[in-house]
Amino acid sequence: MTRGFYIGRFQPFHNGHLSVVEQIADDVDELVLGIGSADDSHTVRNPFTAGERIMMITKSLVDTDLVTYAVPIEDLERNSVWVSHVQSMSPDFDVAYSNNPLVIQLFREAGVEVRQSPMFNREVLAGTEIRDRMVDDGDWESLVPEAVVEVVDEIDGIERIQMISDTDSDGDWTA
Repeated sequence: MTRGFYIGRFQPFHNGHLSVVEQIADDVDELVLGIGSADDSHTVRNPFTAGERIMMITKSLVDTDLVTYAVPIEDLERNSVWVSHVQSMSPDFDVAYSNNPLVIQLFREAGVEVRQSPMFNREVLAGTEIRDRMVDDGDWESLVPEAVVEVVDEIDGIERIQMISDTDSDGDWTA
């Protein structure tokens, strides 16, 4: 049995992420989805909580045959120990999937096999683009799984991101 690990902020989980998960599903029996920046929420860059992102992912993947685990991973400002931090928060995994050069380097230095996956329609399917569309009342719904639209509606996510955007243009304000 092979278990993979795929980390992202998933702010929100979108069709590009779903496409990557579907590609990874061909390689592994189980997949751990690491919810990066799990300790951050209610900012322009990270508007959704770890729990909300877990709901988005779990509901979006409910009909897939792949066994998945969504695991929150808090930020750590020390890159040299980041992989061991991730491993301490996650079930064991055999291979990590990432396209982020720093993440790839850190996993490789720790002796973890890393595979890159093709990005799907990256120009449009980017969290920043989707969040901008949410702020501007644009069409963001077509870029995410239906389950994510339902979660965002349930938590009044559009109101939140618009309110945060009005008060905090740089994402650095804290309560």
